[in-house]
Amino acid sequence: MAGIINRRDLEFQLFEVLDTEALTSRPRYAEHSKETFLAVLDIAETMATEKFAPHNRKADEHEPTFDGQRVTMIPEVKAALQAFCDAGFIAAAHDFERGGMQLPVVMTQAAFSLFKSANVGTAAYPFLTIGNANVIHRFGSEAQKKKYLEPLLAGRFFGTMALTEPQAGSSLSDITTTAAPNADGTFSLSGNKIFISAGDHELSENIVHLVLAKIPGGPPGVKGISLFIVPKFRVNDDGTLGPKNDVTLTGLIHKMGYRGTTSTMLAFGEKGACIGELVGEPHKGLSYMFHMMNEARIGVGMGAVMLGYRGYLASLDYARERPQGRAPTNKNPADPQLPIIEHADVRRMLLAQKTYVEGGYALCLYCARLVDETRVGAGDAAKSAATEAGLLLDLLTPIAKSWPSQWCLEANSLAIQIHGGYGYTREYPVEQFYRDNRLNPIHEGTHGIQALDLLGRKAVMNDGAAMKLFVREAQQTIAEAQRDRVLAGYAAELDAALGEIAATLQALGPVLASNPTLALANAVLFLEAFGHTVLAWIWLHQALAAQRGLQQGVGAQGADGAFYRGKLAACRWFYRWELPKTRQWHDLLRSLDDTTLTMPPECF
Repeated sequence: MAGIINRRDLEFQLFEVLDTEALTSRPRYAEHSKETFLAVLDIAETMATEKFAPHNRKADEHEPTFDGQRVTMIPEVKAALQAFCDAGFIAAAHDFERGGMQLPVVMTQAAFSLFKSANVGTAAYPFLTIGNANVIHRFGSEAQKKKYLEPLLAGRFFGTMALTEPQAGSSLSDITTTAAPNADGTFSLSGNKIFISAGDHELSENIVHLVLAKIPGGPPGVKGISLFIVPKFRVNDDGTLGPKNDVTLTGLIHKMGYRGTTSTMLAFGEKGACIGELVGEPHKGLSYMFHMMNEARIGVGMGAVMLGYRGYLASLDYARERPQGRAPTNKNPADPQLPIIEHADVRRMLLAQKTYVEGGYALCLYCARLVDETRVGAGDAAKSAATEAGLLLDLLTPIAKSWPSQWCLEANSLAIQIHGGYGYTREYPVEQFYRDNRLNPIHEGTHGIQALDLLGRKAVMNDGAAMKLFVREAQQTIAEAQRDRVLAGYAAELDAALGEIAATLQALGPVLASNPTLALANAVLFLEAFGHTVLAWIWLHQALAAQRGLQQGVGAQGADGAFYRGKLAACRWFYRWELPKTRQWHDLLRSLDDTTLTMPPECF
């Protein structure tokens, strides 16, 4: 049975590509070392394998139920989450003083990726809680931190984010949930939310909802949105639980994947007694919630990667073990059949999966490393570096969310194809991985929404400052690769791809100003073209690390040598099969094709 990760790849990403060990020279992480980082990964891998993975299929087949009073789910979910909380993983990135491990974000994300690989449905509960706690930690008052943050980090409370409403969907300016001020400084909330993941369960003592709502009399649209802490059970000042708050579960939503995670419809204030606390200042709720949403977007990308990775490992094992057919030149039926990995088309599908999942993994871990760069450092130079890291992270967040959601889902499709007829049966896990992953192109903003954010804002903001920064980083990789005779050709191709991006933005820039509807009509294509270019850079970065590994000669002829050569072959595949697709995409973008705009709705 395939494992939950290629551990060699994970350590390669962390220590040979991202140089995570270098973070231990900074005061915040001085008590850590490569050995402590590896120990964290060991604990996470063991726990994920023993506590999360075994009930992945069972949770899918026996999803939570609601009898009108309480939610019921298989007991293995609570047992796994209790072990996760007892190990201190929820607070892992927080200060020692708050009970945390004070780990770099890149290490927590690496550890958390193992739980997502093992069981994405169960893993959703603590990871939503972590995002919720981070918002309260950054924007909450000291009293709110004491009342809510401490039990969240301890795993006694779990958290959610409640944005979506039935009539508004992704259009947050149209939410109608209200929050009326009370004399004691609290607010009375009233409204309905839908698709709230982990919105009700009995896995923790309490559930802390972060709810977007509008205070009457505030500005219209998104400028009037505020953020509120709304617990399932009210919390007294001494930390004890009070009566149940007026938050009602009106039903569970049954999805094609992530079946172990409750997806809920919630009613706030049906009895006029839903009490919430304002987070930060009024009318700044969306900016606060974006802190959690951006974390969640990178988390969705990582979840998509890990589901794709599981499918890849499963299909790789199957391809090595399944005998079928013979070489095209062998017509003798008496000869033994070959393992299907010997067939060129199966290797094509395995190579495509490898580039998608290992490239996506590297991208998400790189983004986590950027988070560390934004948080650590003192002095003007460090502050400048942190600002640049934040700008680059803003630009790459839509890619980190959307690229794995699209292409690691394609990896899952290829994993099913390699299994043949067995692939779409319940006897093999790859069909579940596909169903689970199909949710990720929608989670935390569709491709269309991410594309509008990227082309309409991120790529052009501040006179293209973020894009210029990305090009600078990519050019540094190109310069290094140009000195390597094996990789110099890829460096030239990446340089040309960057030129295509610049030409497209130059063509679209004036149109964005004069006719944004036309300029943004094909924004998804820009998302794909830029995403593939980012991944080409990511793969060249990995190839350079692989070349260093081979040139150092340590294990070059053994398993390490095969691993490094596999990285170089995957890079070659991406540059020959994937990056060339972007040229046609750029041609379409620069043509300002208006087919989607001129097609009358009645003609469909």
